[in-house]
Amino acid sequence: MSETLTTTSAEQTAATQGSGAIVLGDNQWGKAEVRLVRVDRATPRHEITDLNVSSQLRGGQEATHLEGDNSKCVATDTQKNTIYAFARDGVGAIEDFAIRLGRHFVEDFEWIEGGRWEIEQYSWNRIETADGEHDHAFVRNNQETRTTVVQRDGDEVFVVSGLTDLVVLKSTGSEFHGFPRDRYTTLVETNDRILATSVTSRWRYTTTDVDFDAVYAKVRAIQLEAFATTHSLALQQTLFAMGKAVLEAVPEIAEIKFSMPNKHHFLVDLAPFGLDNPNEVFYAADRPYGLIEATVQREGVPAEPRAWATVTGFC
Repeated sequence: MSETLTTTSAEQTAATQGSGAIVLGDNQWGKAEVRLVRVDRATPRHEITDLNVSSQLRGGQEATHLEGDNSKCVATDTQKNTIYAFARDGVGAIEDFAIRLGRHFVEDFEWIEGGRWEIEQYSWNRIETADGEHDHAFVRNNQETRTTVVQRDGDEVFVVSGLTDLVVLKSTGSEFHGFPRDRYTTLVETNDRILATSVTSRWRYTTTDVDFDAVYAKVRAIQLEAFATTHSLALQQTLFAMGKAVLEAVPEIAEIKFSMPNKHHFLVDLAPFGLDNPNEVFYAADRPYGLIEATVQREGVPAEPRAWATVTGFC
């Protein structure tokens, strides 16, 4: 049966075409994924900061788009060079570095109304030798990546930080049962399963007056502890417990969003080989996978959609 549309063709035309004029909408421009490695050589024991920085500016580009007038188009190459030049004075917490970049562009170019600065930070561990940790030799840490997205709207600054690819697993202490069943349901209920996921989480700060490095370490540790200690009846329950623990411990965070794929581990049937399998041998399936996403927030705290604009991958 076809549905009857109630709008007239004239109304549809007006809704889709507006006034008929073609105008420029929201826009931004910049240099994406500037790879930056800084070596701090202040002492014989060197420190490495390894970043992937993207800078995008907003404002004053009507003439650039409509007429090809570049008089207010800060070149993307200039943005790249600014990132490297600012690193000469040190990087510090990636949030502070992004805030510095934003302040520079908005204050030094009067037509720039704001922008977006995203940074990923990769970790390196010192190589262990017979004499202990080496002073200037490192091995890449393939654990999670630290992230931040700093956006400016005039004088207002919004900081959303987080992590991605934090892979965790519990070999027990997880159940899944009591879900609806219909003729398409084949999943067997279980009181003891492997629970594994790759955590991506991002949290919004209510202030920039924060020791970002210390808070990051604290939030990471809280998430790991909550994952480990929550007896899980569903990945959703574990997710909420992780977010609740973060918000209870860190008042500077307004809300935290999670995207957590269920990394399924299925029990292998060893019966064809005359063997039992007492919940010990599994195969890890990379796809398809369940994907659990949610926001954990403080009741009554106003939403701030400008902070989350362009931060993709979350509900």
